Amino acid sequence: MTTTTTTTTTTPAMAGTSATASTTPSTTVTGSAGGAAGVPAARPATGPAAAPGSRIPTGASGPYAASAPGPGILPSASAASAASAEPASSAEPATASPHDPCAHGFLPERPPVRSMIGTWTRLDAMARAAAIVPDREAAVALVERAHRADELSALRQRVSRLSLRNAEAAAMRIAVIAVSCGWCGLDPQAPAAREVADGAFLDLWAAIAHRIDHDQFVALPTLALHNWVPERKPRRHIPIDQLARTEVLVPIVRWAPEGQPLSRLDRLMLAATRLEAHGIWLFRLAETLAGRSPDDSSTPTALRRLVRVQHALRAQLLAEAAELTAAPATPQQRAVLGALAEQGALEPPVLQAAEAVLGIGGRRMGEGRRQMMRRHLPAQHRAWLSAMDRHCAPVRTLAHRGGPDAAIYREAQESLIALRRTYTALVQAAARPTTGPLTAAA
Repeated sequence: MTTTTTTTTTTPAMAGTSATASTTPSTTVTGSAGGAAGVPAARPATGPAAAPGSRIPTGASGPYAASAPGPGILPSASAASAASAEPASSAEPATASPHDPCAHGFLPERPPVRSMIGTWTRLDAMARAAAIVPDREAAVALVERAHRADELSALRQRVSRLSLRNAEAAAMRIAVIAVSCGWCGLDPQAPAAREVADGAFLDLWAAIAHRIDHDQFVALPTLALHNWVPERKPRRHIPIDQLARTEVLVPIVRWAPEGQPLSRLDRLMLAATRLEAHGIWLFRLAETLAGRSPDDSSTPTALRRLVRVQHALRAQLLAEAAELTAAPATPQQRAVLGALAEQGALEPPVLQAAEAVLGIGGRRMGEGRRQMMRRHLPAQHRAWLSAMDRHCAPVRTLAHRGGPDAAIYREAQESLIALRRTYTALVQAAARPTTGPLTAAA
């Protein structure tokens, strides 16, 4: 399945557009921000392919809206379709194009590759097998078996032929194998890593990292955002963020065996993917606030909308919590989550964007801590966050002022803190057995 991201231009009629959503008893969520009223209209697109007079689809109100997944067993993406993989030698630039978060946030520009082709089907099979092993020793045995069969060296020789999109697909599969083996904290090019991990696998890992120009990709942004695709091919070209909000999503690599319900780890990654899709409005508000004076009349309006978006994102997480806590979990899956948490690799990009605007999250972070959290993002995403750090500095001076505008700013900070706490509680529910669903006071 190939879907082209549509860059849109906002018309004056969109100024009052609100996102709508509904939550059914089975925690089905539709719409663009989990039920927020007064979600801001999109800013004019900055990309090169804006369609004159087009509008940002608003989820449930559009003609393409569909229910989000409810409880039950979802098929894997490989079973849903294997016809969407593109040739590995397709001509694409070696570096990513300038990133426009207003278009689709930090989601990939197109739905990820479902099934790789040619020699790369071996990596597909290895990742799917590694995700459902009972323990790390079994995952390491899979890698060693592939090494003895010269499969890893054969893949290493073909990395340079991969298109950027297929290289990102390979990176997701490498990340699954690495975390399953307990190697997520390794630097594949460090000599010490060869004392712990298989050398041929480290060579392949390093080659993929070089191809996508991202060394620290074994983290939630890769494992979640590049692992979920729409179950059905859309009939029209629909933006990736709307697909992730409104379509039933299925995993490319399942952490639960085929034919069984999705695991808690699967559900957490799905919740993170949908959080990014609903968080597209936060990226657009960040662009609105960038460079604005705290005395500008539009600043308090944008901050009020930011508060509503963050409340909606928190409601989205709470809606995901019931299905997550009811899902099964294995010791291996909890070990994977624990390893990722230990490396600080479970931070959703949309929360990092909010922190760049407001300057605070669950706790104040120094510059070193902030950069450490961002190292798991691609270079263009880190650059955008650094730009927001600079351009939103005037707005952050409201923290030291009094008056109604300062009160709105502090309310935005408090809503971000509540959002972070809710996400942390969701991670804890996925990592450890809990007695009940997440409560609104979490």
